[in-house]
Amino acid sequence: MPRRHFLGLAAGVALLPLAACQSTPPQPRLTGKRAGVSASGSANLRAIRSSRGLGPLAPSSALEQAALQQAGYMASAGRMSHTTSWNRDFASRIRGAGIHGPAAENIARGRMDMDQVFAQWMNSPPHRRNMLDPQFSHFGLAYAESGAERYWALVLGV
Repeated sequence: MPRRHFLGLAAGVALLPLAACQSTPPQPRLTGKRAGVSASGSANLRAIRSSRGLGPLAPSSALEQAALQQAGYMASAGRMSHTTSWNRDFASRIRGAGIHGPAAENIARGRMDMDQVFAQWMNSPPHRRNMLDPQFSHFGLAYAESGAERYWALVLGV
């Protein structure tokens, strides 16, 4: 094979991975708190639970990671759902994250601060029931932003 043809072939092969990268649609830029949101939400949950005679919930890094994963999924999908596009529901996502035992999830969407999102959840009977469930002892809280929307996820567990 002549040297000129070899160099042309080598250059073409080297550019193939770059062409594949260009065919991938760009993902939305996600921003927001990535760590530490659970610690910030402790006071809200403590106030909610103590008003009903319940003990506080302790932040859990595993539950926070599960909440962050779901918030990020919702932000990238641009929709609020407990089920991902690949049909992983809450139970399968929690098991996949290595979390065992009873668990629950509250989600929300909107340009809300922490006080507002907890107020919204308290005004919803199923979400309030999750936060006041006496079997839960730990929680993880996270949000992700996409454009003007903020997607919240609270995961409660034992």
